Amino acid sequence: MKSVKSIVGLTILILVAAASPFAFAQATHVRWDLVTINFVAHTVDSGGVASATANDGSYITMTGSGTFEAPAGGNGTSSAATGGGTWTTYTSGGVLTSAGTYAVNGLVRWDRAPFPPGSPPPLTDLIEPSAVRSTGLVVLRITYSDGQRGILVVSCTGVTAPAFMFEGITATKGFEDYKSPVPPVPGVDGNRTLFHIVARSEQPE
Repeated sequence: MKSVKSIVGLTILILVAAASPFAFAQATHVRWDLVTINFVAHTVDSGGVASATANDGSYITMTGSGTFEAPAGGNGTSSAATGGGTWTTYTSGGVLTSAGTYAVNGLVRWDRAPFPPGSPPPLTDLIEPSAVRSTGLVVLRITYSDGQRGILVVSCTGVTAPAFMFEGITATKGFEDYKSPVPPVPGVDGNRTLFHIVARSEQPE
């Protein structure tokens, strides 16, 4: 009789655990970088620059890196985001109009892509050598040093990625929309990005 009661009790515990709203799933800790590539030494490191243009040809050039905690499944926003960098805006003729820094305030959306990053020859990773490199797209909320707010979109592709993906950044600054990424040029440093999956942590769903 005791064994029967034990089995019934164990069954109830399993059913309660399965129905519990506090089931745990894995959140993803991701690092993002606008990267610089040394084509002689075949290395990739943080500290790169990327640009995007507006409808009238004016453009913004940014540096940056940071981290964010992506909710399990990539769903939802998160305030667990860090980082920032510098920004400079120019007219279509290349005349500097303003400059400053920016800070990341939060994550809007992260979607990891299934394509391997980079292109041959292989590059030595000087950023997070032990982490998993990744492609994907992240949307971040940012605040500029002049008080304006905006969105920074960082996208990383690979040689096998479909054509609808892009490598580089887009950004908004107030009502200014720098919506067209400047594409990278083969063999020329600039307009490249990279993600690293640094760690995964459990969180209640």
